[in-house]
Amino acid sequence: MAGIAATPRYHRRRWRSHLATALSIGAAGFGLTWLVLILLVLVVKGVGGLSPSVFTEMTPPPGGAGGLLNPIMGSLMLTVLAVLLGTPLGMLAGTYMAEYGRYSKLTMVVRFINDILLSAPSIVIGLFVYEIMVARMGHFSGWAGVVALAIIVIPVVVRTTEDMLLLVPTALREASAALGVPQWLVIRHISYRAARAGIITGVLLAIARITGETAPLLFTALNNQFFSWNMNAPMASLPVVIFQFALSPYEDWQQLAWTGALLITATVLGLSIIARMLTSKKVLT
Repeated sequence: MAGIAATPRYHRRRWRSHLATALSIGAAGFGLTWLVLILLVLVVKGVGGLSPSVFTEMTPPPGGAGGLLNPIMGSLMLTVLAVLLGTPLGMLAGTYMAEYGRYSKLTMVVRFINDILLSAPSIVIGLFVYEIMVARMGHFSGWAGVVALAIIVIPVVVRTTEDMLLLVPTALREASAALGVPQWLVIRHISYRAARAGIITGVLLAIARITGETAPLLFTALNNQFFSWNMNAPMASLPVVIFQFALSPYEDWQQLAWTGALLITATVLGLSIIARMLTSKKVLT
């Protein structure tokens, strides 16, 4: 072994290994440095604007006092409705692909299209919904925003549901089938229960993705300076308000934009941590 360790080839390989490790650590450190700086600036500038009025008052006119109540509630309404619309469709499609048509041509086509939707720019989805809904209705609306966000949710849930169901051991299905249990009951009580943590993780990741989406809402829900329950009218949302306030010349609006960005970042961070815990510890299984 001592003779092998002393060969020139061994020294070259060891040197290359150390070099690759050093470059990898350096690249990771470089990326993390900028991430930490961004988060640090966001926290420093965002915390200064946190106050009860942020959660209790409407967006103010230039130079006035106000908060982010209407965009926070608008984002909450849009996100909840989009998840309620997109999650069942995504779960049903993923269930078919994993349980019924695992080797069918339709499954291959759906999987290919789903992969395209996963990587499609969100602004393209916003333009699509604008063309089929907003242009035909003649006005912006919260429902159009819900549809745009739901289209973003669906491919994430489809992929997660399919992957998690494929991880369920086939022996569980065969044992249930041997007892004469119908396939839909096997899926409901065996497959779903075994894949529950992973599916919920996918839903949480989908929520985290649509929470900060701005481009689709600019073409669909637009914005509203006032609070409204009318989903058939323009609806305020936190990402759009951040976008508009950050570009404004007014310092009070810019401060609210930093605060809103901090709220969205904290929400996405919390959802990501929960998803990671569900994935690693299998809390719900």
